[in-house]
Amino acid sequence: MAEPGRVRRALALEPGEFGPVAWSFSYFFCLLAGYYVLRPVRDEMGIQGGVDALAWVFSATFLLMLAVVPLFGWAVRRYSRRGLVVVSYGFFIVNLFGFFVLMRSEWAPVWTARAFFVWVSVFNLFVISLFWSVMNDVFDARQALRLFGLIAAGGSLGAIAGPGLTALLADRLGPVNLLPVSALFLIAATGSALAVMGSSRASRAAPSARSRGESVWAGALHVARSPYLLGICVFIIAYSSLSTFLYFEQAHIVEQAFADSARRTQIFAGMDLATNIITLALQFFATARLVAWFGLPLALALIPLAVAAGFGMLGLMPTLGVLVVFQVVRRAGNYAITKPAREMLFGVVSPEDKYKAKNFIDTVVYRGGDAASGWLYSGLAALGLGLSALAFAAMPLALAWAGVGIALGRARRRRETVIDTVHSCHPHEPESHRS
Repeated sequence: MAEPGRVRRALALEPGEFGPVAWSFSYFFCLLAGYYVLRPVRDEMGIQGGVDALAWVFSATFLLMLAVVPLFGWAVRRYSRRGLVVVSYGFFIVNLFGFFVLMRSEWAPVWTARAFFVWVSVFNLFVISLFWSVMNDVFDARQALRLFGLIAAGGSLGAIAGPGLTALLADRLGPVNLLPVSALFLIAATGSALAVMGSSRASRAAPSARSRGESVWAGALHVARSPYLLGICVFIIAYSSLSTFLYFEQAHIVEQAFADSARRTQIFAGMDLATNIITLALQFFATARLVAWFGLPLALALIPLAVAAGFGMLGLMPTLGVLVVFQVVRRAGNYAITKPAREMLFGVVSPEDKYKAKNFIDTVVYRGGDAASGWLYSGLAALGLGLSALAFAAMPLALAWAGVGIALGRARRRRETVIDTVHSCHPHEPESHRS
């Protein structure tokens, strides 16, 4: 791919980085465009499957994760990195066409709707986790600090294009017929993934993601043996728990504010659009600068502190206006700042942990936090806590989340120093042995 000097300088790219970054940008764009085509269909299936069953659907998602993770561990051992990408995305593409056939046939529509809701939740986490695993393989720890914000902007553009395309085609095609459109985006994402791995010198030189003779639960074992990875787990659980609390608060407030289903849908769509536009602006102009100015520890703590303040405001005024502002700021900040910063934490672990441990954390740990916090919220509400009390109850967890972020940022800095020291003493030693 051509490497225009002016564009490269404007984006602060070093020689040889334009091709991998461009393909990574395309990869994430197609991945999130495909997901955001599916997301409105998933929400509709959630309604068709019964809103009262939503807590059980969260638990079913977690249980499915427990079943799928061993299969992914087997695939990591069995296939090369390229093979893993092809097999994983190919599997999801086949699933999409399977659901398309089931929905068109209207066979067991309620159970198909519930199954699709769970499947999309699993699909989203696995494909995004695999994307960031590839990114951490292609780019080294120092490149990640400079480039991940820019690459994440590709996903933000996809997150705008996907809903836009859905709004354009939904009336003409119908929700069910959008599934093949999402599949086409996923096929394009697979091609971009293969291209970025082929265009990167680091990717060609990096060791295979395969391992031999280890349990399919090696990712969980690696996490259990590493205080650093356990710290990341705590960070993820805090994030998912607070997100679930806010999700239930949102459901109650919006339900009370509007009786009309179409109006509720417009509110949700407007929040999505505002979130994605703000995210894109932050990623292009602020993410890398914030990390550079404040450092990774504080960057990891910024949104948790904002979330603590947001729950405080929601506790004082549990109104629609406060909810909308809080949710948009939280989600945009997470996508633009917390998520890229969190992915940088994996730049100092072994190539195998970038796949096995990271996938376990991003799937089982994440959805486990979702399921547990969903039942916790329901239990506290059953004890008589109202919306304000539940919002105030979330504040200490948000502050603890910020503290964990600061500690993890400092731990990454120490690990990077050790890696640089070893590399200076043994410059030809593979990175997998240094981390």
